[in-house]
Amino acid sequence: MGETLETEDLSFSQALEQLEEILHRIEGEEIDIDQLAAELRRGATLLDLCRSKIRKAEVEVTQIVQSLEEGPEAD
Repeated sequence: MGETLETEDLSFSQALEQLEEILHRIEGEEIDIDQLAAELRRGATLLDLCRSKIRKAEVEVTQIVQSLEEGPEAD
């Protein structure tokens, strides 16, 4: 469970960097088969975090654009 808390504290760029490192280890066959499942679980967690941050940013941008478009008309 400590890993989840550590993951939640990561920025998008940090999570993406860790995902890239995992991918390089897997592609470069630098990973022991016994560690493969753990690496894939970590990668899935990081991917979920990145997707969540992207969705949050999309919602915020949409809200900002809508407020800008509606702003002058509301006055």
